[in-house]
Amino acid sequence: MTIQPPSRRQVSSSAPATLILLHLLAGAAGAAPPLVGVSPQDEAYFAPAVIACRDGSGSFPKRRLNDGYCDCSDGTDEPGTSACPDGRFYCRNAGDTPRLLFSSVVNDKICDCCDGSDEYESGIRCPNTCRNINDVRKDDDVGINRKGVMKDDGVGMNIKDVAEDDHHDRKRTLDIEDLIQKLKGLKMAVVIEIGLVICTFAVCFARRRTRTRRRHYILKR
Repeated sequence: MTIQPPSRRQVSSSAPATLILLHLLAGAAGAAPPLVGVSPQDEAYFAPAVIACRDGSGSFPKRRLNDGYCDCSDGTDEPGTSACPDGRFYCRNAGDTPRLLFSSVVNDKICDCCDGSDEYESGIRCPNTCRNINDVRKDDDVGINRKGVMKDDGVGMNIKDVAEDDHHDRKRTLDIEDLIQKLKGLKMAVVIEIGLVICTFAVCFARRRTRTRRRHYILKR
């Protein structure tokens, strides 16, 4: 029993389907993931099959969300790409404070989000520098509630003593500033007194010179 090879007609009919599939895969690879740059509160807004532009300028199908082409003038359809100049990119920054960026900085090879989510297609790897808010708050609480001894380079220092030293340093600074102001005032007073002495000497000299001229004038007559 012989197996007949597939006909040319069958092969040629499957070729267009393969090309279409490759085209769709290439388009999907070139576009951003659907909900990149969208805040969790807005995910429901982008759930419908047809999404309205926030400024009321029109609408677009969901497949055109983050496709790299600006359909809404306010950038509603491109939160995850830099296609729209007025778009906004939402940094989730898990554990840290979320941040809203202009979408023009997306994939610009500069890490703007602490989780690096804004550079998902730029080719660079952004380190995750996000700090857990709960850990930061715990550190702050420990710093506030600490009433014992602070250790710095193995030397124990009491917080109360530190506060007193700060108070004394502040008072010493104020005393120095007050002394500087007094010295400036004293300097001004000395300058004024010297000026008065010079003026007095000049007046006396002028009067004496006038008297001398009068005497010479009388003797000549």
